Amino acid sequence: MKPTLLILAAGMASRYGSMKQIDGFGPNGETIIDYSIYDAIKAGFGKVVFIIKEEFVDNFKAIFEPKLKGRIETDYVFQNFDLKQFGIEEEIYREKPWGTAHAILSGRNVIKEPFCVINADDFYGYDSYKKMVDFLTNEATDSNYSIIGYEIGKTLSDFGAVSRGVCKVDDAGNLEEIVERTKIFQKDGTIVYEEDDKQYPLSFDTPVSMNFWGFTPAVFKITEDLFRTFAMANKDKPKAEFFIPLIGENLVKTNTATFKVVPTSNQWFGVTYKEDKPFVQNSIDELVKNGTYPEKLWS
Repeated sequence: MKPTLLILAAGMASRYGSMKQIDGFGPNGETIIDYSIYDAIKAGFGKVVFIIKEEFVDNFKAIFEPKLKGRIETDYVFQNFDLKQFGIEEEIYREKPWGTAHAILSGRNVIKEPFCVINADDFYGYDSYKKMVDFLTNEATDSNYSIIGYEIGKTLSDFGAVSRGVCKVDDAGNLEEIVERTKIFQKDGTIVYEEDDKQYPLSFDTPVSMNFWGFTPAVFKITEDLFRTFAMANKDKPKAEFFIPLIGENLVKTNTATFKVVPTSNQWFGVTYKEDKPFVQNSIDELVKNGTYPEKLWS
């Protein structure tokens, strides 16, 4: 059974200022998602599932169905505020959804095979999809998951600080710890993160998570249990978010599962800020010029 690609596309994009998930970046208006799915099909994924807000479903279908029909199976699931589906009867006020780990629970009823989770607004490169398919096909078990590890120096923005899950890896190549650093930036030719008004250096090749995770469906039950605990513990914190690294951290610390950190030297790029758009467009143009992608992606 071919693995599934689960795309996190329900975010608000508050810093970007518009729906970057369906903004055009390629020479013919292709979205970043287009390039992700193109690489995923080439690598061997068999299905793509979009996590979106329900009110966006018609827009997404209009954009992607004509391109993907006959190429890969598609499905759509919705991230919402309904807590009763998780057995939580208490009303908890939220302005924003509960975060990326909560989002993947939206796919629990439609995904029955090993799957990979990615962000809609991140360009990852073919190498990562191929390595993830190989892992999900040959190595993944209910107690052995994976994460693609990017070199932090290849994941930064020129227009502001970024958040990254900084990975500590053991001698066997497995994740020991992942720490979310919420303010990482370049300074005087070096890379630093800031915490409690102090700055600490990071080496260029420090592995970080860009939310490119490999799981089996067993993770849904684990995540649901963790989310119930998290929601009740943070019911008075309307900005608290349940991130995917919290799943990884829990499984590693409780020896429930290992996470193989699969390294890639690919250049990551994405759109956190509106100012990132020209850089992303230029980067894709270069990849088209050197033959990595055709000019008309879906022709």
